[in-house]
Amino acid sequence: MLSQEDINTLQQLTLEDGLQFISSKFSEGVVFSTSLGQEDQVITDAVFKNNLPIKIFTLDTGRLFYEHYDLLSKNNSRYKKTTEVYFPESADVEKFVTEKGINAFYHSVENRKECCFIRKVKPLNRALENAKIWITGLRAEQSENRENMPILEWDEDRNLYKYNPLINWTYQDVLDYLKLNNVQELSLHKKGFISVGCQPCTRAIEEGENPRAGRWWWENSQKECGLHSH
Repeated sequence: MLSQEDINTLQQLTLEDGLQFISSKFSEGVVFSTSLGQEDQVITDAVFKNNLPIKIFTLDTGRLFYEHYDLLSKNNSRYKKTTEVYFPESADVEKFVTEKGINAFYHSVENRKECCFIRKVKPLNRALENAKIWITGLRAEQSENRENMPILEWDEDRNLYKYNPLINWTYQDVLDYLKLNNVQELSLHKKGFISVGCQPCTRAIEEGENPRAGRWWWENSQKECGLHSH
């Protein structure tokens, strides 16, 4: 268990020192989920180049952009390390598509959330089995749902700690790290895609729009898929 003193310490540490601190507290069960976005590329770089004992995994929903696969391949080549890939259960996808249609997520918020649950939440839960601490690339300024998230929290549903080392970073902080460390990015970011999810559910944003405005752009609901909702 982590103490309040540990939490206070984490709040004072740099990204790399924080990741090393967490790794030293847990001999195993430390995992990081990457969507291959800019924030996650920052953490991936910090983990891989420091050879930290942290398992990195990603979710292949079956409807990602080609650019996701291209960057994943480049990461594996650059760092000489492997990012594990988790897929949705084929029976779940087949049932959803057969009963509701290939693009049913456009028809209702309920359908979209069901699709996210099948393609993202269930594979995530499988990836987090036996994990003790889950590292994310969340930042407070990304959305209203995230602005009050602490750097470390207890996820009661999954029975693990959730560590958000970038929670107080600005978008400029992220860009500065990527440039300073020459970290590879999704080429989509140069085309106005800031928060990138599945291909049918993401569009480029206009100048001045919220970074997550391009996610499920046809909806007026809260821009979350369920991975980080309580």
